[in-house]
Amino acid sequence: MGSLRARATIGLLVAGLSTLAHAAKLEDVAPYPKAENGFTRQVIYLPKQDQEENFQVEVLAGKTLEVDCNRQRLGGALDEKNLEGWGYPFYRLEKVIGPMSTLMACPPGTAKKRAFVPVVGDGFMLRYNSKLPLVIYAPKDVEVRYRIWSASDKVGTAIAE
Repeated sequence: MGSLRARATIGLLVAGLSTLAHAAKLEDVAPYPKAENGFTRQVIYLPKQDQEENFQVEVLAGKTLEVDCNRQRLGGALDEKNLEGWGYPFYRLEKVIGPMSTLMACPPGTAKKRAFVPVVGDGFMLRYNSKLPLVIYAPKDVEVRYRIWSASDKVGTAIAE
């Protein structure tokens, strides 16, 4: 588990540097539309990997909110769209609902804190493809983060019973 976490962290660092290096080149790829009023267009550039079929990208859209000791989450769905005439995918988070929370009593004296609260729903785990940027349209108050997942080299075998 530790190596998976370390690989994800290294992937985030490399991907972050890659994003800075490509920040102004979206229009060179394809004519992605500008964000509509009330939305932002957020772009992720992925670094090239050997065997990209062994990687996935988890989109972590969310908001930084004041939270207590309960588990918080927002709701929504990341819908895949198609750039007309190009066939390139882009993604749209139309609406975010919540926050929703567990309802446990917090221990006395527990202070509230600011924390990133993710949107949970369908469509947030995407295929890894470094040839195209991930273009995400999200409401203005939503921040888009991401995490790179990689498959383990260890493969288990099921037992027939």
